[in-house]
Amino acid sequence: MSADLILGIDGGGSKVLVALADRAGNVLSMVRSGGVNPMDNPNWRRELDRSLRPFIEEQRLTAVAAALPAYGEVARLSEQQRDAIKISFPKARQHILNDVDAAHLGAFAGKPGILILSGTGSMAWARNADGVSARVGGWGDVIGDEGSSYWIGRAALGLASQSLDGRAPPTALAAAIFEFLELDGSDPINALGGWASELTNPRAQIAGLSVLVDRLASTGDAGARHLIEQAAAELAKHMEAISPHCEAAANWTYAGGTFASSTLLAALERRIGRPAAEPRLPPIGGALLAAAQLLDWPVADGWIRQIAATVATVTVHSGEADVKQ
Repeated sequence: MSADLILGIDGGGSKVLVALADRAGNVLSMVRSGGVNPMDNPNWRRELDRSLRPFIEEQRLTAVAAALPAYGEVARLSEQQRDAIKISFPKARQHILNDVDAAHLGAFAGKPGILILSGTGSMAWARNADGVSARVGGWGDVIGDEGSSYWIGRAALGLASQSLDGRAPPTALAAAIFEFLELDGSDPINALGGWASELTNPRAQIAGLSVLVDRLASTGDAGARHLIEQAAAELAKHMEAISPHCEAAANWTYAGGTFASSTLLAALERRIGRPAAEPRLPPIGGALLAAAQLLDWPVADGWIRQIAATVATVTVHSGEADVKQ
């Protein structure tokens, strides 16, 4: 069997994962670093370089697929992303694609369907039976990203401030946010305003509050549950808008860290009216599949299952960690 190795890169607003795999579908090592969205993180290149450094000297590396946020959306940034991968791996075959395109590729193992993504941002990506892709959403936090972790976190801050003022009914979110952020609730404007003014990566840090919203929603807090239901309603709009691109019976599935919330997924399934198909691979698996396709490797069901199994069990190192095999 060939000793060639492939590298998959799954970039996002809150984190980047890089995975090395062999022809048999074994994920040999994986590295995680900070967010690499060039739209809102001025340090994206530093984080990407940190995550790639452990693999640069790998002599068996033959193909690299980099799934990166905002790729194909802003020409200047896309060029910078291509340059970053080319400089790091000049001898390997390369494929750069949008991170949601790779998430779709992994979730459906290359087959048609509709993917609803909610992570730091949000988007829907569809591929029909003819192999033609379409997308809706993904406009970024200033313009859109409704139903995303950032959107939920931002809404939670708004609801908490309104509750503290008496402009909204009481919610456990207010006290929970101060506890979660380790802030002094006795002087809320000073404490929360100070926190907001010192954010180093605002989009990702505000998105982190969505975990708290989900936790409180699961305990029955009305304010938190309302925010989750609102997020599901926004994501259902994505589904409604993109559905005509595919056949009526096309499967749909999901990707992104916000869907760690079973409450959100259940709410979205109710609104769509049918359950989601189980994703075949996580987004990093989609990037590895794209890299394997560069080499025309056979990627049948057994390969897909092996990638899924080893992605779930491999140790994830921090950026620049020693991951030599």
